[in-house]
Amino acid sequence: MDILVISDEESASYWDYFRPEKVEGLDLILSCGDLDPDYLSFLVTMANCPLLYVHGNHDSKYKVHPPEGCICIEDTIYVHRGVRILGLGGSYRYSDGPFQYTQEQMQWRVRKMKWKIWRQRGFDILLAHAPAYGVDDAEDRAHTGFRAFTGLMDAHQPRYFLHGHIHLSYGQDHVRRMEYGATTIINGWSTYRFRYEG
Repeated sequence: MDILVISDEESASYWDYFRPEKVEGLDLILSCGDLDPDYLSFLVTMANCPLLYVHGNHDSKYKVHPPEGCICIEDTIYVHRGVRILGLGGSYRYSDGPFQYTQEQMQWRVRKMKWKIWRQRGFDILLAHAPAYGVDDAEDRAHTGFRAFTGLMDAHQPRYFLHGHIHLSYGQDHVRRMEYGATTIINGWSTYRFRYEG
């Protein structure tokens, strides 16, 4: 399955300079948040595949102008061609803005997902906006990762954890891909296409 991950910064290559061959063969688009809803609507129109998304901490406009034709998978498990995708958007709380959570609030969201996870016998992809705590997150409050995500990887060992929020332009300390136990972590900043082998 060919998957395009997008997050945080609209790609001029996929919008301003779009060509149809750039989305040929795509099976799924996954958005990790903080993108213009019109960008998501454009991509799902041009690509012959579903686009699933979670919210980033700057996605307040989605409340009045959600991306058309796209599927929000917050706090649920969406199954696409047998691949189970768990969605948990938002960032660590650093202001009074929407889609921001304390460590305890995110842990509560995860606890509420236990029945769905059990019913689906786990999940294959964790789709989030924020990173996991202590795993390629940052020391400042706004970019702290969630302990609940680290716990989910420890307990369920999904194939992939896809997140955004940590821009690769922040510096060389942050990487596109890394391994955490049995899980491959992918930072979806801007765009990244990969092959899911299942």
